[in-house]
Amino acid sequence: MAAVAFLCYCLRRRSTFLRHRQSAKRLVSEAAGNSSVPFYAYKDIERATNGFSDKQRLGTGAYGTVYSGKLHNDECVAIKKIRHRDTDSIDQVMNEIKLLSSVSHPNLVRLLGCCIESGEQILVYEFMPNGTLCQHLQRERGKGLPWPIRLAVATETANAIAYLHSAVNPPIYHRDIKSSNILLDYNFKSKVADFGLSRLGLTENSHVSTAPQGTPGYLDPQYHQYFHLSDKSDVYSFGVVLVEIITGLKVVDFSRPHSEVNLAALAIDRIGRGGVDDIIDPYLEPHRDAWTLSSIHNVAELAFRCLAFHRDMRPSMTEVAQELENIRLSAWIVPDVYLGSPGRSSTSSGSEKSLATKKASIESKRLFVPERNQVEYLSSLEEGVKDSSPVSVQDPWFSEQSSPSSNSLLGNAQ
Repeated sequence: MAAVAFLCYCLRRRSTFLRHRQSAKRLVSEAAGNSSVPFYAYKDIERATNGFSDKQRLGTGAYGTVYSGKLHNDECVAIKKIRHRDTDSIDQVMNEIKLLSSVSHPNLVRLLGCCIESGEQILVYEFMPNGTLCQHLQRERGKGLPWPIRLAVATETANAIAYLHSAVNPPIYHRDIKSSNILLDYNFKSKVADFGLSRLGLTENSHVSTAPQGTPGYLDPQYHQYFHLSDKSDVYSFGVVLVEIITGLKVVDFSRPHSEVNLAALAIDRIGRGGVDDIIDPYLEPHRDAWTLSSIHNVAELAFRCLAFHRDMRPSMTEVAQELENIRLSAWIVPDVYLGSPGRSSTSSGSEKSLATKKASIESKRLFVPERNQVEYLSSLEEGVKDSSPVSVQDPWFSEQSSPSSNSLLGNAQ
């Protein structure tokens, strides 16, 4: 009788497991729509992470812990195990699957699959070996990023957000744009991550009414005050990221004077008073040449407009992306400015006469970075700028495409 009872228990448990598995697959299929999202078995995920070993833990964010792992095909992946904080966790997973399976852009992190089994919700992403932009700006990884890379990362990120706002119908509002959600691949190419808070916009309305969610220091004040989420909410958050890129300062730092705890407030004050030079990251050596200083000032002015309190005063992400691209191209249009000594005039040696010709020939070019490891790449940028044009991170994209939080999808490629 005991043996029969045990057998019945096992059969019933297996039946329940299969029923839950089919239900999970149906949910994923419905969320993904016409796209196909691979479904991984929990035992494969557990094996890939060595039982979710602490040695393979890459970081912990607001919604889960991320581990590095290798699947059966030896592909390096980042595995985010969602934290069960409330009943909304499954909704956030489905929301991310739905959004990421509907978009395709080289600067969005690619979702590889998921696992909804054994009471767990797990997402699998492409592995990003160079961590987050935040880690590099805070010197948690490496000694810092030179200005050409920072500008390239800003431009690529802006292009990705502009794609979500303009090329997707209905538009997607990310709601959590921050430097820790901007990941860097082998070539330091930008990949926007973490779509758990993202929402679909309404093309016929200017905003969506929803309770404010996001990260302190990046949150649009109008969204926070009136609960009106719009594309301009992402513009504000991106403006904060631009200030981070320029200053290398923390977004919220209680060690600063009371009026300067919030980086956005600090930047608005300094830029508004013409004191940009006071907050530029010394690592950038802004006075090394005329182009570096002028381009930093141009990006600061753009950030100032993104941080306008009234959303109607902020530019669209498409405009932001175009302005950043123009700032990058300016180094190639007048290479003498970038390669010259500090204080060298941009109009010297008759360069004005050749601007139109150079711009026409350059804007049609697609720049790229050859594949190198991190040390070689950074050293070549820092030392090679003396005899070459600035390097772009707009290399051809060979991977296929999406997302965790704070310290997620990070690699240990140091």
